[in-house]
Amino acid sequence: MKIALIAHDKMKPEMIEFARKYKDLLKNHELVATGTTGHKIIAATGLNIKCFRSGPLGGDQEIGSRVANGEIDMIFFFRDPLTAQPHEPDVSALLRLSDVYKIPLATNISTAEHIIHKLD
Repeated sequence: MKIALIAHDKMKPEMIEFARKYKDLLKNHELVATGTTGHKIIAATGLNIKCFRSGPLGGDQEIGSRVANGEIDMIFFFRDPLTAQPHEPDVSALLRLSDVYKIPLATNISTAEHIIHKLD
């Protein structure tokens, strides 16, 4: 399964902890991530992750393109709901694409944990 990992700046620590906790499940899948998030997860876990650009520099769009081309099966996107994002249109487009192509998308830790337990 191809899984995308994305986190806004204030949510990166939570995403890193999630990746550490579920490293043994995640390592069995093809992982991609936006740049900063991916590099931080790699440093913390040693997981093999293909990193795209940082979200504000087009990384969300790169992942969205892969969703549209059937190359992503699941997205964990820990969003910061209390901070305005300069690339909000890109974020909205990615959320819309996940709905259009029926890709499971977790935007918070609770949903992510429910979804990841289905990977067992």
